[in-house]
Amino acid sequence: MLHLASETASGWLPNAAAHLNEVLLDHAHCEKKAAGAAVKLLFSYPHHRFLQEPLAELAREELEHFQQVLGVLDERGVRYETIKPSPYGMALHGLVRRDEPGRLLDLLLISALIEARSCERFQILADGIADAALADLYRSLLACEARHHGVYFDLAACLVDREDSEARLDELARAEAEIIARPCEWVRMHAG
Repeated sequence: MLHLASETASGWLPNAAAHLNEVLLDHAHCEKKAAGAAVKLLFSYPHHRFLQEPLAELAREELEHFQQVLGVLDERGVRYETIKPSPYGMALHGLVRRDEPGRLLDLLLISALIEARSCERFQILADGIADAALADLYRSLLACEARHHGVYFDLAACLVDREDSEARLDELARAEAEIIARPCEWVRMHAG
């Protein structure tokens, strides 16, 4: 279960399919940011021993995915370059509380939601794009994305009571649903 409060709008796939190279470039950036987010949590919370191995493994896998997507970009002749990110991540991180343990809880749950949305979008791409090689790539990443969602959710439940974690996740999931529905002028993995 991905804990999302909404499904991707039907118009996202045709838009993404018409701009696959842009989606792939954004995907590469997303994988790199996901690795960085896991590493940042490792350094920010060294006193939380229960975070260390799961986040180190997650960061390693995200970097492997980054390298995979870079290889696909190279195969397609798409130059890896900086692109304007969607406002999705910044809007989600604007919901993070300042005081602990609420801050760490929110960071873990937001990461869980980002992974869940990625998983959902990967499934949409795997099932809906005509490019068989790309469909296979997205199909191959599904299990990892779903597992990453679960890792973050389980880590959050180690930090506070599971009931409190689930209640906060529901709040954040509703906010994420509003954020993902906002129009964006670019085609992105995490934009409406």
